[in-house]
Amino acid sequence: MKKSLPELDFSRVRLGSLLERESRVSAEDFAEPLAPGRSLKSFAEGLPNILAASDLKKAAFSVAQAARTGRTVMLAMGGHPVKVGLGPVIVDLFERGTLTSLSGNGSIMVHDAEVALAGVTSEDVAEGLPKGDFGVTRETGELINAAVKRAAENGRGLGRALGELLLETKAPHRSKSVLAAAARLDVPATIHVAVGSDVYHIHPDCDGAALGAATMDDFRLFCRLVAALDKGVFINLGSAVIMPEVFLKALTLTRNMGFSIEDLITINMDFIKQYRPRVNVVERPTRRSGCGYSFIGHHEIMFPLLMSMVLENLAHVA
Repeated sequence: MKKSLPELDFSRVRLGSLLERESRVSAEDFAEPLAPGRSLKSFAEGLPNILAASDLKKAAFSVAQAARTGRTVMLAMGGHPVKVGLGPVIVDLFERGTLTSLSGNGSIMVHDAEVALAGVTSEDVAEGLPKGDFGVTRETGELINAAVKRAAENGRGLGRALGELLLETKAPHRSKSVLAAAARLDVPATIHVAVGSDVYHIHPDCDGAALGAATMDDFRLFCRLVAALDKGVFINLGSAVIMPEVFLKALTLTRNMGFSIEDLITINMDFIKQYRPRVNVVERPTRRSGCGYSFIGHHEIMFPLLMSMVLENLAHVA
């Protein structure tokens, strides 16, 4: 038998007052009208104090505060930021002392070396793959694998070895290389390789033993950097898997050894939402103390915007 539905008397609805109700959005937090000729500082201050805009202002302040007080500001990333032209921005931030280290996956070495050598990078994979021509560029493989062997011999890591080679060989476009700049300025640069994931692994002179030893040295250096991250900032720029996983392992290792890493600020920036960066960068490391931020958007827009706001903050509070 079908159950009959109850009749509803809408006159019995209990109404509350808008003025007494708790609301999550206030007109006081709205954006200011746009105007031509505004400074970046004025533009940033005029953004709404709501959701991502509010987070962007807080994150910029946190990075500036860390830089101002001599705290660690680590930048971790994939190769894409180099491909989209952010090298000169990162080099400038090294020179200013705003960023204190660089870490990334193995693809950074490919794109950074190619930019330094020839001023170009990012081959057409779809075009080269059917013919077996993808990833077999002579100069790229020879230079990087030479750096791998040097790093394994001297124990100073992959990032440093490649940066030094680019400087020593006077690569024509080395001024745009993040690894050359890191070596020149003595900024720690670590590379974390997943064997088989990068094109120089398929070159005939790739030495697997040397590659493993060199990237392990870089992991140890990365752990030392994380051990000094108390009240600092960790930025993950576009690494979906490698750097979030490496960061989590280094964080638990250093805390296991008794290092205090509290009040940590983590920032993840990418153009799509990814599971590992969300949980391993933004959420888990800051659950006990600190704060994590996530910004979704194109690297070539969002990272310069964030760091410009950081520099404005440093300039006007100094």
